[in-house]
Parts: sequence; structure tokens; C-alpha cells
Amino acid sequence: MHLTIPELEKKAAKIRLRSIEMIETAGGGHIGGSLSAMDIMTALYFRIMKVNPNQPKDPNRDWFILSAGHKAAGFVPVLSERGYFGDELLNTFNKLGSPFGMHPDKNKIVGCEVSTGSLGHGLPMAVGIALSLRMDKLDSTVYCLMGDGENHEGTVWEAAMGAAQHRLGNLVAIIDYNKCSMDGPIDSIVSLEPIVDKWKAFGWHVIRIDGNDMAQVVAAFEQERPAGKPCMIIADTLKGKGVPSIEGDYHWHYGVLNEKQLEQARRELGGKCNG
Repeated sequence: MHLTIPELEKKAAKIRLRSIEMIETAGGGHIGGSLSAMDIMTALYFRIMKVNPNQPKDPNRDWFILSAGHKAAGFVPVLSERGYFGDELLNTFNKLGSPFGMHPDKNKIVGCEVSTGSLGHGLPMAVGIALSLRMDKLDSTVYCLMGDGENHEGTVWEAAMGAAQHRLGNLVAIIDYNKCSMDGPIDSIVSLEPIVDKWKAFGWHVIRIDGNDMAQVVAAFEQERPAGKPCMIIADTLKGKGVPSIEGDYHWHYGVLNEKQLEQARRELGGKCNG
């Protein structure tokens, strides 16, 4: 699948709205980060990655790891829209017997490669998978989407060193840099800056973009990368992107929109879906 930039923008708006409605049905969810990361996940699944919903375990597929597993409320609507399972199943999100909890379970969700949620573990797993793919001589890429607060974990930096040491040019990591964590603004807890210089110092090729600008997102993924270097995309985003009343507010790490906010979201995103 190779959607154009305008098509991807419409697709992201549609899936954002579906995510919001799914969270409303569930009575709550990790809404802020699910919305900030939506443009990244949409670009990956509808233009960049080699995937086939009819053959989810195709050995030649690209891999996606949602290291920030609490953003499952954004991830599972993307999988549904891509055709891995029916839309009606989303209405069971976080209910008894549902395949979908607040964090993704690879044993229950078709198309989910890795169970995640404990932050700091996605990138180490991505390094191991990328290394194994190279050893098997498979021309596949591993994409790992991380949260910014996750970069406070030591395991992230251990994995960063390992990826550079093994020259994993088939690994692309993305930081959803919305600058908000559950406990407050990132800079008020432990600043990550200068984040570009840090990742470069660990031997990575680094690109910084507006992660809510679809053209920049696609250009970053399609940019030719140096051989033998893992790639880090620092994606500056807005927490709660798509719902103006919650954008950039760390209090919306988890929650459910009230009736007025939900109507605002339907107007804002519905117009983009059909525009």
C-alpha cells in the first residue's frame, strides 16, 4: 500500500477519531500519546512498511514494535484499518474477554509482534530482532516507536550502544517527542536535551522532524540512510493531537473526553476525513 500525503492525512484523521470513540466506549484510555503518535503509525502501515494482513507472519515482512505499549489505543485502530481484523472488534477494547487491553498482547492481537508496556524494553527487543533478521539474510526493517519519557530508562541507552556496535542499518527507532509524561512536562522531571546530540554520540544517524506533519514524517522514513548505522527519528509532536482542548496538556496522558470535547473532536477530525 502506498498512499499519497493527502490520503495519509485523511487516514490519520479517520483513525484518530476511531481511537477517540473506542476510548469513549471503553470508559478511558491513554488518549494523549495515542493521538500524538498517530501520524507516525499511519505513515508506517499505509505507505512505508512491507506488511500483508493476510499473511501476518510472512518472513519477509517489516516489523513494528510499539515500545510505548500504553499507546495501544492508537495502535489497534491502525491495525484494524489496515485489515488485520474487523472494526467491530474495537468496541470490546479493555473489556473482559477482549484481545485488547491497555497494552498490546502479541498472543491475542493479530499483527502485533511483541507484547509491550513496561517501558525501556522495546528498543532492546528491536535490536535483537534486527540482528537476527540480518543473520537470516532477510531484507526487512525493524521500526520501534518509543515514548520520550521512556528515554529516562537505562536499558534504552544500553540498546543504543548495542545497535551501533552491531551496525544495524535495518533498525529505525522513532521517539514520539510530545514532551509530556504521566507525571508532568519532561523537562521538569529529567531533561532529554540536547537529544539529537546524545543519539549522535551513541553512533546513530539522527533526523529531527515535526511528527505531526505527514510530509515530514514520510520524508524522514524515505530518506536514504547511511549504511551500517541505526536510524533515530526524533518526532516533535503534540500530546492529544487532533483535539485542540487537550493538545499539549500532560494531564491527558490518560482519560476520556467529555461530551463537549467529543463533539469538538468529531467536527475537527470529521472535517479532515472528508476534506
